[in-house]
Amino acid sequence: MDDDSLIERRVSGEQVWRGHFLDVRRDVIAQAGGHTATREYIVHPGAVMVVPLLDDGRLVMERQFRYPVGRVLLEFPAGKLDPGETVAHCAARELAEETGYTASQWARAGLVHNACAYSDERIELWFARGLQPGERRLDEGELLDVCLVSEAELDALAARGELTDAKTLIGLQWLQKWRAGQWPLTWTGPA
Repeated sequence: MDDDSLIERRVSGEQVWRGHFLDVRRDVIAQAGGHTATREYIVHPGAVMVVPLLDDGRLVMERQFRYPVGRVLLEFPAGKLDPGETVAHCAARELAEETGYTASQWARAGLVHNACAYSDERIELWFARGLQPGERRLDEGELLDVCLVSEAELDALAARGELTDAKTLIGLQWLQKWRAGQWPLTWTGPA
């Protein structure tokens, strides 16, 4: 089966709801075989996630209560893109705002569509090293703890099913593949 037989084309659509940064849409689509269907999805501005590596190998991470799932999750620093902001700038901004750290070296790992069945959100994955501590600048209402975790500790949490954030699990996998020499990263200067 070729891709053309899988592609759905928008016939019409409407905005169902618009919030502070989420935009809910409902579209009627046409399929290659002539069938039509409805697709509901969220338009998202995009985001970044940073895997911050300390010189001693530990990872800078965050513990944050996530209201939709009703629990505190362990995650790599992440945040949404501001209008007109580059992905590299967003990565550096989020790392500094949430953890206080700045980095002298950056590497873009890849792109993740974490909820492609109902959102167009794309998360750019970045690695940061050469970290220097500084003062955090959290957004109003943002509550989180910064913690330092070894790769082995993070891997053990994942193995026990206690690490459930999808982007963080993918970041861990990328880290392990990079350290094993299987997935290369190209490092550059400050973002």
